[in-house]
Amino acid sequence: MRYISTRGQSPPVSFLDAVLAGMAPDGGLYVPESWPTAQRATRHHYASVAGDTLAAFAGHDIDPEDVFAMTNKAYIDAPTNPHDDAWRPKWPEAVAPLRQTGAGTWRLELFHGPSLSFKDVAMQLIGPLFDYALAKRQQRQTVVCATSGDTGGAAVEALKHRDRLDLFVLTPKGRVSDVQLRFMTTSGADNVHAIEVDGDFDACQSIVKAMFADADFAQRAHLSGVNSINFARILAQSVYFQIASQLLSADGPVSFVVPTGNFGDAYSGWVAKQMGAPIERIVLATNENDILVRALSTGRYERGQSKATLSPAMDIQVASNFERILFEAVDRDAEIVRGLYASFAQSGGFDIPPPALEKLRRTFGAESVTDGATLTTMRDAWRYDGELLCPHSAVAERARASGWTPPGIFLATAHPAKFPETIERATGEKPQLPAHCADLFARPQKIDALPADAEAVKQYIRERSRAWS
Repeated sequence: MRYISTRGQSPPVSFLDAVLAGMAPDGGLYVPESWPTAQRATRHHYASVAGDTLAAFAGHDIDPEDVFAMTNKAYIDAPTNPHDDAWRPKWPEAVAPLRQTGAGTWRLELFHGPSLSFKDVAMQLIGPLFDYALAKRQQRQTVVCATSGDTGGAAVEALKHRDRLDLFVLTPKGRVSDVQLRFMTTSGADNVHAIEVDGDFDACQSIVKAMFADADFAQRAHLSGVNSINFARILAQSVYFQIASQLLSADGPVSFVVPTGNFGDAYSGWVAKQMGAPIERIVLATNENDILVRALSTGRYERGQSKATLSPAMDIQVASNFERILFEAVDRDAEIVRGLYASFAQSGGFDIPPPALEKLRRTFGAESVTDGATLTTMRDAWRYDGELLCPHSAVAERARASGWTPPGIFLATAHPAKFPETIERATGEKPQLPAHCADLFARPQKIDALPADAEAVKQYIRERSRAWS
C-alpha cells in the first residue's frame, strides 16, 4: 500500500513513511493510492477490528503479528504507561459504548480513554505505532501538534515518556477549558512541551503547517504530526464507525451526526463508508464557526473570523481534512486541488466545482448550532434523560434535523467533566472527574508562552528537540 499527496507533487511513499511524515512535502495530505475493503466486523471486538483495519492500510509495512500486538496494546493492555505508579484499566468501559437514546437514535460514547476525549481512541494506537516505526528505523522524531483542546491532551497521554520522540503541543491562549489544559501541562514527562500561543487555533495550525513547509527545518527536526492531518489518525477513527454501523445495520444503512471543526472525524466516517461500512449520511454538526456549513450550502469554501464558543474544540475556520474529501470529489485531480488551495492561500476562499459539490452533498449534510441552542440541549438532556452532555456532544444532538434518516448515531466526543463551568451553567450540576484523573488539579504544571509566530516556535523546538540534527 502506497500513499500519495492530495496536491500531486510529492512522490508516493510507504505507510510508515506517511505516518512519520504526517504531511506531504508539497503541502498536501497523504491518502492511500487505492481504498481497501474491510472485512465485516462480525465479532465486534474492538482490538480485532482495529487490527484488521491497520493491516489493510499498512500493507507489507508491518508484520501481521506486530499489527495485532499494537492494537492489543492500544485497547486491551491494562497499564496505560510503564511509568505510571498505579495499575489501572486502560479503558474503564468499553472503548466505544453504544447507548440507545430513543426510537431509532443512539449515542456513541467516545470519551472513556485516558484524557476523556474521542481523540484517545486513535492516539492510543498512534503511540505504539510510532514506537514500532522509530525502533525499526533507529531514529528519533519531533512530533508537533496544534490543538483546540482535546488533541493535545490525548497526544500527551499517548506519547509521554517515549524515548524516541519529543512532543510539542501548541494551544491557543484562553481558548481551552482548564481541564483540557491540565491534561497537556501535568504529564511530568521530560519529552512533553506544552506551548500556549497568543492567538486562536487557526494561528496554531498555521504555525504547524509553516514548519512542515520549511523543508530544511522539517528535515533537521525529523518532523511529524499527530493532528488528523496524519492518516494514521483517520484509519484508527474509522474503526468505531465500522463497528457501530454494522451493529445497527440489520434494517439498512446507518446515519451519523458528527460534531466537527477540522473535518477529521467526519472524514474518518467517510473512509469507513468507502471501505464498505453500511453508512448512508454523515451530518456535520458545527458551532458558530460554520465554514463547513457555508461550503455545503453555498459552494463557497471561505475562511471567516474565528469565534470563541462554548464548544472550543470546534472553534476552527480552516478545516484541514476538507482537502482530502475535496480530492475525492474532484476525482483525485491533484491539479484542481492545488489550484483551489493556491486561491485559498491568496484570497482566503475558493468556489467548489459544481460536480464536486453535488457529490459531497450526496453523503454530507451540515448544520450550525448556536451557543444558546447548545445550552438548551444540554439542559434538556439533563432534565428529561438524566444525561450530562459536553457542549460538543450537545451540538451533535441538536443538529439531527439536517437530512438524516434513522437509525441515527450521535457522537459524544468528550466527557462532561472536561467542561465543568459550561455543564454547571446549563444544568446546575458540576460533573466530577473519573477516578483515574481525579487528582488532575493537584499535579504540578509546566507550560511556556510564545507569540503567534512560526519563527519563535521553530527556535523553541530547535533548542529542545533531541531529534535535531
